[in-house]
Amino acid sequence: MSIGKKSEAVKVVVRCRPLNKKEEATNQERIVEVDVRLGQVSVRNPKSSGRLLKSFTFDAVYDVGSKQNELYDYACKPLIDSVLLGFNGTIFAYGQTGTGKTYTMEGVPTDPERRGVIPNSLQHIFTRISRSQNQQYLVRVSYIEIYQEEIRDLLCKDSNKKLELKENPEISYVCVINPSRIEWKERCNS
Repeated sequence: MSIGKKSEAVKVVVRCRPLNKKEEATNQERIVEVDVRLGQVSVRNPKSSGRLLKSFTFDAVYDVGSKQNELYDYACKPLIDSVLLGFNGTIFAYGQTGTGKTYTMEGVPTDPERRGVIPNSLQHIFTRISRSQNQQYLVRVSYIEIYQEEIRDLLCKDSNKKLELKENPEISYVCVINPSRIEWKERCNS
């Protein structure tokens, strides 16, 4: 894993998964190379006869052998510590279907070695809360999926129920409308 600046407000972290069983069975070729030390991911065009690579640099990259706790300790733990101090925080998983987002975020909750970002975050938060004294906490968690321009609340009993998104360009807030609650989120003005 490469280490970026700890003071950055936004970190972009990439995790590259190994080939899955279907890809291995069909003899798919690995075209992604990861340089953990440099924080680079290089992609080779499989149709090109040469070794032409396009390289992209990130705050941190994790290769196929990376462990859940390595990613959590670098990319998430400092954010959770900030949240416990009263700051807002977001962990945003983005990528194509089948790239490993669910495994990275959820993992195997019952296995400490393979536990993902969400169970590690919740354990971190509630362990810290249980050890604190003379402090009150209000914990609110959102777990939403945006897929094919549809928004679903994954914590809702009916996760197939779609949410509406309303945006007003005149103000810097976005409204997510869930039948059980309406939330106003401050929109980034960059």
